[in-house]
Amino acid sequence: MKLWSDSFKDGSAIPGEFAFCVMDPVSHVAMSSNRNPHLAWSDVPAGTKSLALVCHDYDVPSRGDDVNQEGKAVPADLPRVDFFHWTLVDLPPSLAQITPGQYSNGITARGKGGPDIGAGGPGRHGLNDYTGWFAGDKDMSGNYFGYDGPCPPWNDSIVHHYVFTLYALDVDRLPVDGQFTGQQVRDAVRGHVLAEAAITGTYTLNPNVVGNSASKTQAPD
Repeated sequence: MKLWSDSFKDGSAIPGEFAFCVMDPVSHVAMSSNRNPHLAWSDVPAGTKSLALVCHDYDVPSRGDDVNQEGKAVPADLPRVDFFHWTLVDLPPSLAQITPGQYSNGITARGKGGPDIGAGGPGRHGLNDYTGWFAGDKDMSGNYFGYDGPCPPWNDSIVHHYVFTLYALDVDRLPVDGQFTGQQVRDAVRGHVLAEAAITGTYTLNPNVVGNSASKTQAPD
């Protein structure tokens, strides 16, 4: 199975229009257009009954002590954890692509609705990890379903990597319900994957590391 995007090349930077935040010379960050990128795929194996998509950043700081603090930097050697930006399940196997902005086109304070998508497209959306990130923010707290793009710490010493993984599954409906998470989707697909494909985009809000193409080994799914 093959997966690609017309919005960015595998291993290259994700354009700002597909991010939650972009650089700002005064305030470090500004809200962006937060559109989901284009994704397309081919060679879905025979017997596929549904598709599932997961996007995660494996470079998120495991501690927030220095995150977005003036005069500080998040050290490169700090242990990192996963942050889920998008989980989309129960896509029909006949589907061949997702168009730019189809599932997300702008920032919705307190989060987009879900898991049912309605007229926006097929499938069901899970919660992304902005749900936890904004939990203590009186203006932004809520349940964030669907896609919300990159917004790594503006003082992080490393470029972040965003992995889009498409799974071809042998079940019509993935056995997750309600406000399911990216990790729950990962757990649920085990034993049902006929094929998978992934592409990676990079992003940073730190002008001091822009252009740093050094990569690290992807954490296992």
